[in-house]
Amino acid sequence: MGGGGLAAIIIGVILLLVAISCIKVVPQATTVIVERFGAYQATWETGVHMKFPVIDKVAKRISLKEKVADFAPQAVITKDNVTMQIDTVLFYQIVDPKLYAYGIERPIIAIENLSATTLRNIIGDLELDQTLTSRDIINTRMREILDEATDPWGIKVNRVELKNIIPPREIQAAMEKQMKAEREKREAILIAEGQKESAIRVAEGEKESAILRAEAKKEAAIREAEGQAEAILKVQEATAKGLQMIKDVGADQGLIAIKGLEAFEKAADGKATKIIIPSEIQGLAGLATSVKEIVKE
Repeated sequence: MGGGGLAAIIIGVILLLVAISCIKVVPQATTVIVERFGAYQATWETGVHMKFPVIDKVAKRISLKEKVADFAPQAVITKDNVTMQIDTVLFYQIVDPKLYAYGIERPIIAIENLSATTLRNIIGDLELDQTLTSRDIINTRMREILDEATDPWGIKVNRVELKNIIPPREIQAAMEKQMKAEREKREAILIAEGQKESAIRVAEGEKESAILRAEAKKEAAIREAEGQAEAILKVQEATAKGLQMIKDVGADQGLIAIKGLEAFEKAADGKATKIIIPSEIQGLAGLATSVKEIVKE
């Protein structure tokens, strides 16, 4: 093999290496900015691409994945002149690689500075209590402002979060005292409500007990009245049966009078009792006509 053949082989190998170097594979979620003679030429998406040697150059590789930027705490002043430290975290994504590559120098530092000024403006319109309780509102307003401001840079701000709010130490001490007082207040309210509930239940128990006692007395009175009525009825029935028996045996007037006198005598029972004797019984017993009363000592 002569010198000419070796040179051809060398040239062929060089051309092959150059051709291979001009073949570029762009992976998923990545774009490539290509420049020709220093000017923007194209944006390569995912896949295989070929560039011209020497005149084309890969200027920048850009990831399209969502990224996180954690910024240092910023000193802000509230509307009621309270200075506090707030650090934010920002979630963003590159949506236009060309604008991102040529829109602004060091875009992340620009976003950090823009985030700090935006945060100061928002917090400056809020008082301390509003700042501590309005995180969602602050996050939403910051996202809207930053997303609009970063549109010319090809960046979309997906979410902004206030990671931490650090008020001054004396404010923290006052807040802790307030929280302690609120807890003690809630505890006192719960104790009072428990005592009230207990008193209500005791009163209800006493009420029910009184009602039951009254119903028991009522039932006893009814039973007693029914017993008395039944006793009277029995006496009346016995009297009626006695009269019927006298009638059935055909007792005459004299026998009835004598039995009545014996009954009056038993009624006296040896006690000082005044008994009025009917005149019929007096006559039948052989007593004097003028005697109307029998007194037994």
